Amino acid sequence: MDRLLRSRLGSNLTLIAASAAVPAAVMHFFVSEDKAPITAREHLGIMAVGSLVAGLCSVTLMVAGFRRRETRAVIAGGAFAAMTLILLVHGLATPGVVIGPNGIVQVAGGLALPVGGAILTVAALPSLRGPEHLRRVTVALVTILVGIAAVGGIAFAMPDRIPAVPGYDSPEAIALLAIGELLFAIVATRTVRTYALTRRTADLVVVVGTVWLGFALVPVLMLQQGTWIWWTGHALEFLGITLVGVPVALDVHRGRPSHPLVGDLAAAELVAAEEAFLGARVRVLMARLEAKDVSTEEHTRRVAEYAVQIGEHLGLAPGRLRDLALAGLLHDIGKLSTPDAILTKPGRLTDAEMDVIKRHPVHGDELARELGHPERIRRPVRGHHERLDGSGYPDGLRGDQIDLESRILAVADVWDALVSPRVYRGAWTPGRAMSLLVAESGTGFDARCVAALRAITGVEPDADERPERRLRAA
Repeated sequence: MDRLLRSRLGSNLTLIAASAAVPAAVMHFFVSEDKAPITAREHLGIMAVGSLVAGLCSVTLMVAGFRRRETRAVIAGGAFAAMTLILLVHGLATPGVVIGPNGIVQVAGGLALPVGGAILTVAALPSLRGPEHLRRVTVALVTILVGIAAVGGIAFAMPDRIPAVPGYDSPEAIALLAIGELLFAIVATRTVRTYALTRRTADLVVVVGTVWLGFALVPVLMLQQGTWIWWTGHALEFLGITLVGVPVALDVHRGRPSHPLVGDLAAAELVAAEEAFLGARVRVLMARLEAKDVSTEEHTRRVAEYAVQIGEHLGLAPGRLRDLALAGLLHDIGKLSTPDAILTKPGRLTDAEMDVIKRHPVHGDELARELGHPERIRRPVRGHHERLDGSGYPDGLRGDQIDLESRILAVADVWDALVSPRVYRGAWTPGRAMSLLVAESGTGFDARCVAALRAITGVEPDADERPERRLRAA
């Protein structure tokens, strides 16, 4: 599973397929195609309960969103509100309860999920992050909801004029199915990306719920109405709304942005909140490193942030970005074994002292192994001082022997070490530091990683700078 999550396509296909496998198996092996003995009043009652569930999720999300002034949480709540209202219209239009035979029940039943999915896709627009557009979004959502209620009221006033579309397995149903599945596929891709980064159970639940909402379109639109297998569509609607709405509402209520539905969690945020996303063990190690040497702990955190930004710029899959964030935070953890007198020495290190400090990648690898971290995490921890020309340490690797994550960490590590003040020297100017990295691109450092760093920081090398090549271990 870890290997699949480290692949962009693999993580999307695997988690989406796995989430869809459960309802597909249930429908195939356990659900009958016989007519379900459910009366019209029972149908109305079931839809009322389902609408109540969707409504509670909507209210919770919107209230939390308004409190936190998180526009996209309000949009997600609006999506559930729209589905709630349309499902309520669908239930009230049950023939033989409020009105007689009509087409409203089919129109509302077919539109509930696609309309909700369309609103959810809007939540990913970067411009909607934060409170700036909250008022406009609120007005737009109110307009949509009032419009749905008004159209529903007009339909109830003239039910005989509403065509019974989409009929199951009709061209209209197939078109609506294609549109709806596309919308939920977009949302599901976002939720998968977030889970691949965070590995939180709550985000996995949102993945499952989103896929189930998309899967519900199949029985609702393509199968004979009133059969047991058709009823699974309604069940999946309600379960999907609950699985998506509750975790997202809880996140927003706790003051966290609604990342799963919008998929915009920056990998650098993993570093900023490492205990929430990467685990308490990492927080404990960082605290130990901070107690030993504050500057090293601060450097480690900055290196991790630069590294994941470089990784994002290079297009690494979310799972690999998570691993890179973890390796970045752990890359100097071996310095816990370095004597304080050497680590914080203000003057030039002797050759013997340099030999001691050059052992920290090995110590870091050993500590990471003891803590149970896999080889893909330990490799860049051990290899962040290796150089393409073989001049690095501790193993003197060269060229293709050095993996991409180690190359990224090498660039991020040297960059931050140079532009930050140290006990033994002042900080270099950014242009001077970039000059060194550019001068050694292709020989010591990976040129792609250096180019990515230049793009991220916007720093260009000093034209006339010829920086020295010998550096104290960062």
